[in-house]
Amino acid sequence: MATITSKSSKLSSRGQVVIPADIRKKMNLNSGDKLNFKIDDFGQLTINKLPTDNDWQKLIAEIPVEKVVKDKDGKVDAKKSPDFAAWMSGNDDAY
Repeated sequence: MATITSKSSKLSSRGQVVIPADIRKKMNLNSGDKLNFKIDDFGQLTINKLPTDNDWQKLIAEIPVEKVVKDKDGKVDAKKSPDFAAWMSGNDDAY
């Protein structure tokens, strides 16, 4: 079962809230990070850290890259681009 961390903070007259240090550390929040605020139909507020440029770069770096080669008829050459051909055919077992 997940551990739930609960802390309270006071809203300032300017609408600002201090996020407690242990929560900032747990969420890896740093000065300048962007946050997303969402409220549901029950009035439940959720705050999420938005991905940084570095987060996106790391994610993109993990995506496998395969050059797509076409044959003389303009169709994907399955021998030279096997993962792409399998993906296009819906054969998930191939990769």
